[in-house]
Amino acid sequence: MIVIIDYGVGNLRSILSKFERLKIEAIISSDADEIRRADKLVFPGIGHFEAGMANLDGSGLVPVLEDMVMQRKTPLLGICLGMQLLTRGSEESSRPGLGWVAGEVKRFDFPPCSDKLFRVPHMGWNQAKFTHPSPMITDIAPEARFYFAHSYYVVADDAEYAVGMTWYGHDFVSIIHQDNIWATQFHPEKSHQAGLRIIQNFALQIQH
Repeated sequence: MIVIIDYGVGNLRSILSKFERLKIEAIISSDADEIRRADKLVFPGIGHFEAGMANLDGSGLVPVLEDMVMQRKTPLLGICLGMQLLTRGSEESSRPGLGWVAGEVKRFDFPPCSDKLFRVPHMGWNQAKFTHPSPMITDIAPEARFYFAHSYYVVADDAEYAVGMTWYGHDFVSIIHQDNIWATQFHPEKSHQAGLRIIQNFALQIQH
């Protein structure tokens, strides 16, 4: 069973509807026992890093998720803010992140003369250039476009787990695959067939 983690921040129903469309069993839950029984976890997020980590800390779920993801190696899909919270921390907050992905989060910062070309937040459709093979991107066309809505982006320590890069004024990491952790800066649940395929690839991957 797939559990979509409810910690008070995220577009949960939209994600659940995509699993339902694929006829894959999934639930939304904030219950520690249900989360412990999950075969896979989805970690969504919308909004600010500070509020997201505050909600997550307040939920009491961090030790449960730490055990599931880092010890038991349960597959996890982080989405948007959910991807950013996996890192060590963000320029947006003094509160540390989970630290499961080696990287940090920075804000888009463009010179005034380019503000009409590169508005912040980065919103709308953009491509992800695939840089490393991964089951995440199986059967997805190289020219596929995905839906983004964010002002901050992940800077990864190691290019090896940066599966996809997107250009918006400069390159940034938009897809990560690190061991059992999958993550996207874009919203696969809003990205039509290409996004649906990422969700399906995650749901059907074999857990080692």
